[in-house]
Amino acid sequence: MFDFLARQFSSIFSSFSKESSFTEKNVSIVIGQVKDALIQSDVPFEVVNTFITQLKNDLMGQKIIKGVRPEEQLMKIVYERMVAFLGQESAGFTFQIPSVIMVMGLQGSGKTTTIAKLAHHAKVQASKKNKKRSILIASVDFYRPAAIDQLEILAKQVDVDFYRASSTDPVTAALEIANQFKKGLYDHLFLDTAGRLHVDQRMLDELKQIEKKLTPKYKILVLDAMTGQQSLAVAQSFDKEVGFYSAIVTKMDSGAAGGAVFAFRYVLKKPIWFIGNGEKIDDFQEFYPNRIAQRMLSMGDLQTLMEKAELKIKAAEQEKINSSLVSGAMTFEDFAQQMDMVSQIGSLSSIVQYIPFAMGQIDPSQIQKGDVEIKKFRAIINSMSIKERRNGCSIDRSRRIRIAKGAGVTEADVVLLLERFEQLKQYAKLLKKTGPFKGLFR
Repeated sequence: MFDFLARQFSSIFSSFSKESSFTEKNVSIVIGQVKDALIQSDVPFEVVNTFITQLKNDLMGQKIIKGVRPEEQLMKIVYERMVAFLGQESAGFTFQIPSVIMVMGLQGSGKTTTIAKLAHHAKVQASKKNKKRSILIASVDFYRPAAIDQLEILAKQVDVDFYRASSTDPVTAALEIANQFKKGLYDHLFLDTAGRLHVDQRMLDELKQIEKKLTPKYKILVLDAMTGQQSLAVAQSFDKEVGFYSAIVTKMDSGAAGGAVFAFRYVLKKPIWFIGNGEKIDDFQEFYPNRIAQRMLSMGDLQTLMEKAELKIKAAEQEKINSSLVSGAMTFEDFAQQMDMVSQIGSLSSIVQYIPFAMGQIDPSQIQKGDVEIKKFRAIINSMSIKERRNGCSIDRSRRIRIAKGAGVTEADVVLLLERFEQLKQYAKLLKKTGPFKGLFR
């Protein structure tokens, strides 16, 4: 997600590090580089020109602040301009109770899966406040084969109620679903609507009729990031004909350049509430403009990474690993559990985007190599005997050969794991002397 932009901006900032002032010449070079990066990221040309004009005004006349590195000052200026484009406000919100949430979008945009993700998100948000939400999800998409069946399966997966209307007329079915919502005294109704492969008048008219009958509290448009600049035209068509309050951008894990996200907020003056970045239910993030700008500029996003870790890894598990690490009494079982915890958050390639400046400094091939190594290391530890895993007894060559054969790897892979494990133990000893994380954050 935003990998291309992060690498491009990392290169731009790095090349500015030798400058001693902002001049017409170096500002012109920076502007040209930023413009190329945005165009290659699928940002519409008109939007790029607007951004570039404003950024140029921000940069001209600037002086390097004493004690601040040139690239850091450049980064701050670009960051502030980008946040202004993406929207100053943060998403952080909860749906009002009761509320009907009407979800719209083209066929194939990920609408149905997004409905389940929204329902799951509402439940998680409520549970953080020690509350529960009664949620109903339903569909009036009678055009896509098995769309309603898919939603019913997803409802079970996220543990919310599902209702199947008896009518197959979308407007009549929507009214029937709304009556069920009121009768059941639900907090939220998430309604999936029909899409098409492209915007057409029949679909828009149908949506307008449903909207008029149900008067939903929220209307959300789902946009496919893979459609690039076309997604902006789709959003403008929906806004003109039906209107909507916010958007959700899906398939951000697909390698999409991210131009749709950059342009949407500025052109339509509407917020993006969420980003979908995978098929799993929890591959769903609230959209915070400042965090997204940080990731686009390779500045990382440690806050979101910590939130993901807190959500996916139980506090007791974190405490257990921390205790074994600081005590210096680590075993291969602890090492395996650490790798499992990392895997719960995501692959290294997905985690690295949250690490400040990693996208510009780490070769993608090395990240992929790391993902492969973790899988091999887990298999190697599984191939060890209980005594080897728990007591960390000396693993001589005959043991290494046996373990490698059982794991389906080479002896060299086993040696590499032993080296990594020894490095971690040395690090644990250092922590024991200096105190956990002492001096790491200044």
